[in-house]
Amino acid sequence: MPRSIIIDCDPGVDDAIALLLAIAQPSALNILGITTVAGNVPLNYTSQNALKICALTKVDIPIYAGCPRPILRPLSTAAHVHGATGLQGTKLPEPKATLMVQHAVAFLIDTLQQATEPITLATLGPLTNIAVALIQAPQITQKIDHIIAMGGAITHGNVTPAAEFNIYVDPHAAQIVFGAGIPIKLITLDTTHQVLTTSKHLDAFRQLNTPVGIAAADLLSHYGTSDIERYGMPGAPLHDPCVIAHLLQPELFTFRPTYTTVDTISPENLGRTVIDWWGQTDKTPNVEVAASVNTPGIYELLIESLGTL
Repeated sequence: MPRSIIIDCDPGVDDAIALLLAIAQPSALNILGITTVAGNVPLNYTSQNALKICALTKVDIPIYAGCPRPILRPLSTAAHVHGATGLQGTKLPEPKATLMVQHAVAFLIDTLQQATEPITLATLGPLTNIAVALIQAPQITQKIDHIIAMGGAITHGNVTPAAEFNIYVDPHAAQIVFGAGIPIKLITLDTTHQVLTTSKHLDAFRQLNTPVGIAAADLLSHYGTSDIERYGMPGAPLHDPCVIAHLLQPELFTFRPTYTTVDTISPENLGRTVIDWWGQTDKTPNVEVAASVNTPGIYELLIESLGTL
């Protein structure tokens, strides 16, 4: 039986690839809905981008727009706007479907409260929607099987020296989620920076010779150039698809239980994930943090899966 999930995201190129991967595996993942949040770009763009990805794959998944800004900060001071829409490099089909009327937070609460079995949340962006849902209806924690999240960093950030983007955009939301007593697996920059999209991978996507394969290659060929230049990498790190890859093939990753908290106060360290990697405090572990990844396995899964669309 497929695992029931809700995908919370802010598309963005790597979110788009993650959505494609999830959509390509209906026998493994039952996507109950896609919720969007402001992050990579403002909410109206993240929502339209999610609709475009569903149009590209010709699937009918309900999409719910969520929070247009972080809990305590304006988005303009938190996020980098990557171009006009966040999906440069290819022309995606205009969506035929429209957003659901219900707010993403209300959808999360209603769906979880009515669930007969626990549901997994796959979070690919800032955690604003999830945190607001937990504030409004804390009882939903009992219906969340796991949160699998892309975010945070052990060693270095990518938006400040200390902070990773998703956590930095809404650190207060992340702290609420990490402290809610929900089983969480966190895939940080330290892992995703090992998953690099090279020209070899782009060629493999193009060789699928399908609209989805060509769109994926076009999107990724324009993605992550600033990271390549900054870090001297041979390719752009592919962050968000790691969350879906873990759901599909958990053996591609190893994890370590840690106590993890978020700095919400210090100007220099705002959004930093403080991860007790070596168990140096007496705090009870609350987050499993990715320790290793099988990068070739990620790309084998991606190329094989997208080839089915």
